[in-house]
Amino acid sequence: MFSPELIAELAAELQQSQRSRTPVEHFSKRHPGMSIEDGYRIGRAWVELEKSAGRKVIGHKIGLTSRAMQISSQIDEPDYGTLLDDMLYTAQAGQVLDIPMANFIAPRVEVELAFVLKAPLGGPNVTVEDVLDVTDYITPAIEIIDARIEQFDRHSKAMRKVYDTISDNAANAGIVVGTGDPAFRVDPRAINLPWCGAILRQNGMVEETGLAAGVQGDPAIGIAWLAHKLAPWGERLEAGEIVLAGSFTRPVAAKVGDAFEADYGPLGCLKFRFV
Repeated sequence: MFSPELIAELAAELQQSQRSRTPVEHFSKRHPGMSIEDGYRIGRAWVELEKSAGRKVIGHKIGLTSRAMQISSQIDEPDYGTLLDDMLYTAQAGQVLDIPMANFIAPRVEVELAFVLKAPLGGPNVTVEDVLDVTDYITPAIEIIDARIEQFDRHSKAMRKVYDTISDNAANAGIVVGTGDPAFRVDPRAINLPWCGAILRQNGMVEETGLAAGVQGDPAIGIAWLAHKLAPWGERLEAGEIVLAGSFTRPVAAKVGDAFEADYGPLGCLKFRFV
């Protein structure tokens, strides 16, 4: 287990990377004994630094939810991170949202569903029914993932390990949601969550399609899982928080000028571009 001093040092590296938009080298390469718990402790320390700088927690994200991603990362469960207020981009129906590329290092776009909670959710025995009971509404969401820790090692070109991704706040850097527009809100019991689908277009071309069943069979399962995982840390999901349930498409790289449309059919269409 890493010492508190090393945890603080690595969290400070992440904060500097966030400020300078320059990725750092893999923690797992520099510290071969790194564990998943070390990764979460670093991520939490980084969040505390951001909160000290004035950021506010607005929710959480779940990642690595597909079986294929877990196998490639050599883990048997998802990971999770924290959403902060400066990561939030709010879309309106029929409008194209501009997202500054300068806010990111190497952004990639993922298609998800978000749960917005109306009551707290916590403890080790949370069920899917509990999740639906405390969910105010479901909304289409885009997660923008990034690499404060470089995705590929600058020397060996080896991909970063899951410990690096976890310490890097599960790679989260931004979220596009339509929470400010009632057109994007739906009662969680009014839809068949696993059958919610989306078409992701980049510059008019279909890049990805998927169903929410790709997220552990049902995205609500991930929300219950997260409540279980937060309980040992003395944490819970809070009323008003946004929780990203996990991507059901592969990440699509973005560059300046790219225009995206994430069409969720009856749930609406998120339109945004990187400027």
